[in-house]
Amino acid sequence: MPSGTQNAASESPAASDGDAGLAGARAPGDSKGPGDGPDPLFWTRRFSLTTRILAVNLLIVGLVLGGLFVLDTNRKQLIAERSRLARSEVEIIANALAEAPASEHAALLARIGDQQRLRLRTFDSQGKLQTDSFVVGEPAFAFADPDAQDWTHSLARTMDRIVDFLVFAPPVPDYDPASDAQPARKSQWPEVFVAEQARAGTVMLRHAPDRTPVITAAAPYGAQGETLLTMRNATDITTSIRAARQTLLVLLALAVIFSIQLSLFLARTIVQPVRTLSRAATRVSAGREREVVIPRLPERQDEIGNLARSLSDMTQALRDRIDAGEAFAADVSHELKNPLASLRSALDTLETVEDPKLRHQLAEIAQADLRRIDRLITEIAEASRLDAELSRASFEPVDLLGVARNVLGGRTAATRISAERDLHFVVESAPTSATMVRGDEAQLERVLENLVDNGASFSPHGGTIAIAFRDLGKAIEVTVTDDGPGIAEEEREAVFERFHSHRPEPESFGKHSGLGLAIARSIVTGHGGTLVVRGREDGKSGAVFVITLPALDEEARA
Repeated sequence: MPSGTQNAASESPAASDGDAGLAGARAPGDSKGPGDGPDPLFWTRRFSLTTRILAVNLLIVGLVLGGLFVLDTNRKQLIAERSRLARSEVEIIANALAEAPASEHAALLARIGDQQRLRLRTFDSQGKLQTDSFVVGEPAFAFADPDAQDWTHSLARTMDRIVDFLVFAPPVPDYDPASDAQPARKSQWPEVFVAEQARAGTVMLRHAPDRTPVITAAAPYGAQGETLLTMRNATDITTSIRAARQTLLVLLALAVIFSIQLSLFLARTIVQPVRTLSRAATRVSAGREREVVIPRLPERQDEIGNLARSLSDMTQALRDRIDAGEAFAADVSHELKNPLASLRSALDTLETVEDPKLRHQLAEIAQADLRRIDRLITEIAEASRLDAELSRASFEPVDLLGVARNVLGGRTAATRISAERDLHFVVESAPTSATMVRGDEAQLERVLENLVDNGASFSPHGGTIAIAFRDLGKAIEVTVTDDGPGIAEEEREAVFERFHSHRPEPESFGKHSGLGLAIARSIVTGHGGTLVVRGREDGKSGAVFVITLPALDEEARA
């Protein structure tokens, strides 16, 4: 018997289809899949990644832009403070006028106006102008002419209007300096009437032509019903606010430029590689994977690089799987042709043969070919759906010792009934610790059945097939030893290939599919373990198949 023939084993029927499977299946109690529950990014799914990056960066710019509104709040506070000061100021000056002789009023108003940069007017009870500090003294201030100012002031005034619109600022009446050229009347100043009625100071805000604040205040004084009106052009408020806005706008412009550049950089380093990978994946999914090279981006050690290498590995695995499927299909075709050719020859010859004995032999050959075809189809179907079964499996604790006893018990009974070969099936060494693993019991039983059947196929009359256990700490080792001819070292990996080419001698040729060991290794690998073959350590003839599986952890065992 050739040394590389032990892959031809496994006549045993497949284990139950049930819940076979493996890693990747949802763990018990894990009721939520990756697509369950609300999507926290639902509102952003319609936007591209570049748009999202730009939006996030511009959000920071928006926070800087919010500084304009903070400045507007500061402006309102300053004007409110100046209004309170103007009320107090007009009441103090009114009291001073009430105490001073009428002959000194003009000089007093001129002096106060010059010192405080105010324009002061007094009206009698009939509303007629009595005294104007700009007439009896030098004007303390002059309104700026917007037409004589440069474009920066025009831009500043436009920005004032935009901010007032955005913050819903209440409308402020305009002050027309041209009205000062006409004779002043009390009817021009509503605050004067309010002060007379309330007998207290009152304040009103207006905008100068250059949109600087004009704060006027009125207060009654004297026994004859006179009224004092003060006016201040608070240009310092506007100057400080506009300077701060100008600085903020420069910073805002720089932030916008920086954000756009940062967004473009992120788009180049994130979006473009992702788009390249997406296009390559699309071409692969379109069936042109042979002409597509997924870039691995070895220079990138970030998540994009990891994604690129994962996609490249996945594509290569897909190609390998396609190649394996094509090779498997070719092997299946080849394996089925031999028994079909033999069956056709036997049937064609059967019609022309008259000898009963020869006809009986041809009929037996045809039946043997049919049985072989049936075995091939069964094993091919099992091998084809093995990956799907493993992916759906729900792993549970399994006692390998109990599985081994079930397998060997069935083989011993079969041997007693057939009485064709005096084979012995034993557990050679009892385990000294737990033999529990996590997996699918039916699939693991199938592994041991295939290995035991393989050993039985090549063991001589009176041979022994022994199963032994060894505790490796975090793993459990299971060995299946037979008394057959063994496997040459150069053939020990090849025997796990599907339809391995080395076959038993002609008298046993039709009894094996060549898939048993390949199926066994696939199941063990699916359970996170390994399956290899080696020679016997005691120097005797035979092969030792070694299964290594992760041991069940202490918590799961409890």
